[in-house]
Amino acid sequence: MPVNGIVCEYGNKMKKAVEVLHEEFKSVRTGTASTGLVENIKVDYYGSSTALKQIAALATPQADMIVIKPFDPNSVKDIEKAIKNSDLSISPTVEGKLIRLNIPALSQERRKQLVAQVKQAGEQAKVSVRNIRRDANKQFEKQEKDKVITEDQRDNGKKKVEDITKEYTEQIDSIIRNKTNEIMLD
Repeated sequence: MPVNGIVCEYGNKMKKAVEVLHEEFKSVRTGTASTGLVENIKVDYYGSSTALKQIAALATPQADMIVIKPFDPNSVKDIEKAIKNSDLSISPTVEGKLIRLNIPALSQERRKQLVAQVKQAGEQAKVSVRNIRRDANKQFEKQEKDKVITEDQRDNGKKKVEDITKEYTEQIDSIIRNKTNEIMLD
């Protein structure tokens, strides 16, 4: 595989690691309501575990409230049960064919705990990016050893991967900073 192909392949893996972090942060609670808090809660829907966003319309009509309107009104009880069993620690209020979640304000202590979780998840994402860099460098070493690429091409590829690693690490730092500010300022 040519150098640019390896750089592209491993760059895409790093991008995916950052996207996973973004998705993970959607479910981290801040002081304001966000459908991201509940959209991936698994509901036992007719015997199969289904993400809430696939079986209900989610909305935030107010800054402190999430409204869940199931497409199938018969699934209200299943959704209520799934929310109660989740680690969200919010009691759902069933009102006929829809469910309301009132999002309480966070205490300062809870905000600090959430910031610690955010930083830990960010560190895990950085470790993933660095592991991808290591794998790419091993690929360059192997290609050079097998005489597929030259030593200069190997060094050039490693430099490109290092630049991409730095770029994604900075993105992760920025995402952590933004989420931390969002948690502490709400």
